[in-house]
Amino acid sequence: MANLGFVGLGVMGSRMAKRLLDAGHGVTGYNRTKSKAQWLLDAGMQWADTPRAAAESSEAVFSMIANNSALRAVTEGNDGIVAGLSAGKIYVEMSTVSPAAIRELAKQVETKGAEMLDAPVSGSSITLAEGKLSFMVGGKREVFEKVLPYLQAIGPKATYVGGHGLAAAMKVATNLSLAVQMLAFSEGLLLAEKSGIARATAVEVLLNSVIASPMVKYRGPFVLKMPDEALFDVNMMQKDLLLALEMGRQLDVPLPTTSITNEFLTAARGMGLAEKDFAIVFEVLAKMAGVK
Repeated sequence: MANLGFVGLGVMGSRMAKRLLDAGHGVTGYNRTKSKAQWLLDAGMQWADTPRAAAESSEAVFSMIANNSALRAVTEGNDGIVAGLSAGKIYVEMSTVSPAAIRELAKQVETKGAEMLDAPVSGSSITLAEGKLSFMVGGKREVFEKVLPYLQAIGPKATYVGGHGLAAAMKVATNLSLAVQMLAFSEGLLLAEKSGIARATAVEVLLNSVIASPMVKYRGPFVLKMPDEALFDVNMMQKDLLLALEMGRQLDVPLPTTSITNEFLTAARGMGLAEKDFAIVFEVLAKMAGVK
């Protein structure tokens, strides 16, 4: 059993930290809003007043935050994660951020004599609860082997993909398909509905057809009833699509369906739906189709 740190106890991070606790590890956590982590403190997690303190108290520290700017906020400065690292420690960054940000951060970590991995996840709070979350991991393979037992306490599958930043690139390449699939699902559903097929019936058929990916199976039903709490809201999804489009320009890879889907997310934001799960693109398309 290890002493682990965890920075960023939001919807995903908190549930990951709980799985580490359940596996018997000691966890010291930090979150910008302490009250949101109270249930973890009640479950045995120790509290760190700063990201630095979480890193100092642990053999390996994990972070799961929103974007590049949030990553800088928890890693830089006297109270940041990097300041709390020293020789022999490992920092595992699990957020969806740009590959360039990961590579720059890895350089900073190495100046402390510590090691870093980027280990973003594929899945949501639902797949995490089902024990089906998977990781893609970048960095040194020998460091990956050291932290593999901790990752497998969170999710069963972890794939080593190469050097620093390559896991972040793989995650962006993966996530663009989530929104594109949701828009395509919405198109087919609305075509069926306007043909005279009841929406619930069309959803049932689609979810039992060859197009029913794992994401479509758990998010497709949202078109019948949106969840009270977004699994992944419009702003978060659009952040990932913008990362993909930036990479596409840099690497000369055209991303036509990503570009179109991004505009539907912009439309959702314009309609005041930014805090809804990104499945709300169905509602955007439905209004354009004249469907209530």
